[in-house]
Amino acid sequence: MAIDWTKSMKQRFEYYIVDPTTWGNLEKLDTIISCSISRDSSKDTLGSANFDTTEPISENYIRVYLVAEQDGVEYRETLGTFLVETPSVKFNGKYSTISLDGYTPLIELKENTVPTGYAIFKSTSNAPMYSLEEAYKLCREHGRALVIDPESEKTLKSHFVAEDGETWLSFISGLLETVDYKFGLEPNGTITFEPIQDASKLHPIFTYNDDNSSIISQDITLSKDLFGIPNVVSVTVKKDSSSKPLNVTVKNTEAGSPISTVSRGREIVYRVSNPSGLLNATKAEITAYAKKLLVQLSTVECKLTYTHGYCPVRVGDAVLLNYKAAGLENVKAVVQSQSISCKTGCQVSETATYTEVLFEGRTT
Repeated sequence: MAIDWTKSMKQRFEYYIVDPTTWGNLEKLDTIISCSISRDSSKDTLGSANFDTTEPISENYIRVYLVAEQDGVEYRETLGTFLVETPSVKFNGKYSTISLDGYTPLIELKENTVPTGYAIFKSTSNAPMYSLEEAYKLCREHGRALVIDPESEKTLKSHFVAEDGETWLSFISGLLETVDYKFGLEPNGTITFEPIQDASKLHPIFTYNDDNSSIISQDITLSKDLFGIPNVVSVTVKKDSSSKPLNVTVKNTEAGSPISTVSRGREIVYRVSNPSGLLNATKAEITAYAKKLLVQLSTVECKLTYTHGYCPVRVGDAVLLNYKAAGLENVKAVVQSQSISCKTGCQVSETATYTEVLFEGRTT
């Protein structure tokens, strides 16, 4: 029986020092008085944490748990595993508090640089080079965290050479990108490799509703930047210096489109000259290209910021939002960052994004 995160429960938090050789819990800590956790897909280490403690803690990995009790049953949810460093001491006149910065296990790959000239050579028919397998080996060699072996046979198509001063983290990240993968991180500190996926193909794992069992707060911020999105595309094709240029212009004139020439009352033109593969194209083919390009350029990334009670949603997951008061119905968004407050209520400040199409393709 799983916990129902939309219903009431008792909550507490537990902290353990982690054995970096076995990656298991070594010792429970009773001196930590507060903790905040950041998960962020835009950061190279994918997150961080901050701990306040009443006693000094030497450099160690600390694992954070949310322990929830519901209907007499306890559930233990791992929130993160962090290497603590850089203590600072605050004194309020009565007692001192020691603040510790926490880093994800990916920090160990960022601490050292790759030797000058280091390279991984591309696959050949006699010696295939598996990109993910090499990434796995490098993570194990230059960090202590557990790494899930992807057992993939995606091969390296060209030589991959380190730049001067590059860290192992950036080098391995670049290696993963050659086969459309990226770093992932489990809450227990295990490093994973995840395929880079089209957001439209992700299935929502949790739905935020505004009904009586809602765990989402009433305050939601929606932001989207329409500045600079074109409503006109102009394509010019000229075969050679002696030929007459062929120009095609298409416009977004949809009255219902917020970026159209009708809605804006002005034109914002995107110009293209001699696009690849169109030097010998007909006017109809160039027009079709221009229309398709205008539709592609007429999208905007919408960013939602909101707060909710804890549920097992992680960065990179897709969620569904049904919040009619904010005009959001069946909106699928992908979580980009989270800030978790480890105190009663375990509130999570979350940012998610989705793409909105502003032009359906009718042009003049």
